[in-house]
Amino acid sequence: MTDDARAREREPADEDYLQPVSAAEAARAGLRQLVELTGREPSVTTSLEPTEDGWLVGVEVVEARRIPNSTDLLGLYEVELDIEGNLLGYRRVRRYQRGKGEVG
Repeated sequence: MTDDARAREREPADEDYLQPVSAAEAARAGLRQLVELTGREPSVTTSLEPTEDGWLVGVEVVEARRIPNSTDLLGLYEVELDIEGNLLGYRRVRRYQRGKGEVG
C-alpha cells in the first residue's frame, strides 16, 4: 500500500462530514426557504430551537394584506432543517389576524 493510499484511509471522506450551520444561519435559511416555497411575504422569525437532527425554526409570514394593516392575515409556520440548513419539511401551525395575536 502506498503512502497516499494510507493517508486517504485515515482521512474522513468529505461526504461523511456534515458542516453544521450556526443558529443565525439556520434562522435565515428557514425564513428564506419558506418564502421561496410559499411565495408569501416574510414577516419575522419567531423561534429557533435545536433538534437532534438540526433545527426547528418558527417563521411568521403575511398571507393576506388588508387595510388597515393591523388586520393583515398572518401565518405561523414551523420549518424543519437538517444540521446543514437543508429543508426537511414545513407546516403551518396557526393562522391569525395581525391585531389578534396571542395574549399572555
